[in-house]
Amino acid sequence: MAKADEFLGKEVSRLKKEHLNWTLRELQSSSKPHAKVDGKDVLMLCTNNYLGFSTHPKIIKAMVDATEKWGAGAGAVPVLSGRTSLQIEFEEKLAKFKEVEATLLCQTGFAVNSGLIPQIVGQGDLVISDQLNHGSIIDGVRLTKADRGIYAHNDMNELEKVLKENKGKHKTTLIITDGVFSMDGDIAPLDEIVKLAEEFNAMVMVDDCHGEGVMGKGKGVVAHFGLQGKVHIEGGSLGKAFGVMGGTIAGSKDLIEFAYNKSRTWLLSTAHPPGMVAACIAAVDVLESEPEHVENLWNNTNYFKKQLDSLGFNTGNSQTPIIPIITGDPGSAQEFGKILMEKENIFVTPIVYPMVAKELSRLRVQMHALLTREDLDKALEAIERIGKKLKVI
Repeated sequence: MAKADEFLGKEVSRLKKEHLNWTLRELQSSSKPHAKVDGKDVLMLCTNNYLGFSTHPKIIKAMVDATEKWGAGAGAVPVLSGRTSLQIEFEEKLAKFKEVEATLLCQTGFAVNSGLIPQIVGQGDLVISDQLNHGSIIDGVRLTKADRGIYAHNDMNELEKVLKENKGKHKTTLIITDGVFSMDGDIAPLDEIVKLAEEFNAMVMVDDCHGEGVMGKGKGVVAHFGLQGKVHIEGGSLGKAFGVMGGTIAGSKDLIEFAYNKSRTWLLSTAHPPGMVAACIAAVDVLESEPEHVENLWNNTNYFKKQLDSLGFNTGNSQTPIIPIITGDPGSAQEFGKILMEKENIFVTPIVYPMVAKELSRLRVQMHALLTREDLDKALEAIERIGKKLKVI
């Protein structure tokens, strides 16, 4: 008789055979361009810490000082006794920074989508999602009882078609899109989405986890398009460009009060440690007072992508510091990443199915404000050499 859990090992073996498994690395230093991973000093090109804020001295000091004053943990979920005055200060500061009425500090970006989407739409409603939206959006939509529509990636003609076909059939219609798509680095045409939403009286929700701190002088993709006040729900992440941890919801005061009364991921999860909230406050302060970090990030992005394109690599439709090097199949992506790590001490994570289609397997390079031109040229030389060896170019 087979063991009840025998399927687990069989599935792991299949994943490895098809080059669809993840190799977990051990980070043995802080997250920065020159880091220690698996006992090696490496050049890291695969961190979401775009601006280097996770090691910024002002942010570290804010966390340490608050921890000494407030203690290590909040002690409860926010609605019981875990919402500190630090959290209120952060939410007010972030709202002012993003030019919205109010914000809410949530436990993670994933929790924003999985907790809020099922409360915004339900039976009798319609949710319309971009085909390449993040998995947390997909899971949030699956938790609803709403009717569902999917439009081809960034295809506004198809979005309009779905809206026309469903006009007048639902109480609430919600269009959801990533702001910056995390696998391809391209940007949603948010201005066109908002225009269609206004025409068909639909709500718009944007998950801007990879846009905040990067786009719109750090304010995000809504600011990039000048659409403050026209996007109903902004979801964000503090664990990427802000260098700390958490998720955010931004919008009207009604939205925020609705969210903290209805979203179970927020209601039933322990509040942030006070030191982390203080670090979030400091991260916004640094972003506002030190614009050179965003400028450096974009200078590195523009240079690196231009060089990759000139070498003949397929970087897809990237418009941001997320730059894919599309190899075409899982095996070549895995081998490319392995050689870079083992032979060149350059850490870039291969991205394979189900995160992307098998034929679009890739290395996902992510730029960093603290990378030097020397760092970039070293990486480009190695990537070119290995790309030719593996016949990627």
